[in-house]
Amino acid sequence: MTLRPSIAVWDYDRTRPLLDGRVTVEGCAPTWLHDMPIETMFARALGQSEFDVSELSFSNFMALTARGACDYVGLPIFPSRSFRHGAWFVNPASGITRPEDLRGKRIGVREYSMTAAVVARGLLADEHGVAAGDVTWVMGDVEEVERSSIPLPSLPGITVEASDGLLLPMLLDGRIDALLAYKPPKLFQKGDARIARLFPDYEARERDYAHRTGIFPVMHLMGIRRSLAEAEPWLPMSLIAAFTAAKDLALSDLAIVQALKVALPWTTAELERTRAALGEDYWPYGIARNRKALSALARWHHAQGLSPRELTVEELFFRTTLGS
Repeated sequence: MTLRPSIAVWDYDRTRPLLDGRVTVEGCAPTWLHDMPIETMFARALGQSEFDVSELSFSNFMALTARGACDYVGLPIFPSRSFRHGAWFVNPASGITRPEDLRGKRIGVREYSMTAAVVARGLLADEHGVAAGDVTWVMGDVEEVERSSIPLPSLPGITVEASDGLLLPMLLDGRIDALLAYKPPKLFQKGDARIARLFPDYEARERDYAHRTGIFPVMHLMGIRRSLAEAEPWLPMSLIAAFTAAKDLALSDLAIVQALKVALPWTTAELERTRAALGEDYWPYGIARNRKALSALARWHHAQGLSPRELTVEELFFRTTLGS
């Protein structure tokens, strides 16, 4: 009998071969859901358990898992990964010139619990000795009002305050000293001198970090409804195989030089640089090749007050995938 699971995932180059039918999931005829904002997808999955299989925020998935309140169990499929040295912005007038200067400062962040912030703070603690509890976190919308209310987390040893307006104006007038943001503010992109990167050489630092640690940070994972995985224990590995095939096809497309498939003129040169820095298969799925990144994320999550204990890699993923 063919299963017909609902699968929610964003439209990435590495998932598009699944969405357009070039790659199929053995034993399944899925209904693919990919045309919603990523935040909506996360809310519908983690808040309402709406999909059989879904892309999930790794941080929020871990928080629910640690409390025994998550209907999903993880699959070692990671559609979104990113280094986050480039996520730190400062007001030069604050006198902050190095990461250690952030200690005791007020830092704006859209969502304290978002995975991008967990990773950026983890890097700050590991590389520069500034822990999450060493600063005051000011939570709010960044450049425009997105939410009618912003509930603040209550975390042991961590100070989180509500912003008294949008975070970007607060950075410009000195009410906060720095901003942790997953995308550059528009004024920064326009060259406003009141905003600077904490790490102007962020790409070089990220390459160095990857070389020294072997970590390419994970942002999102795929999760499967636990009841479905238990009923169909073959399905998790079938999904891993399909997502891996789709990802491999996307990477092979980047290497085509006769007629570029991506609208960037030096795509193949960048692919070569990336593989030189991170390895031939630089976006691996499975547990073995991602254990360092997964263990670091679990450690950071606990240290930042978001989970009551440090989760193990084994309790995050479905049992049939642990040898992947």
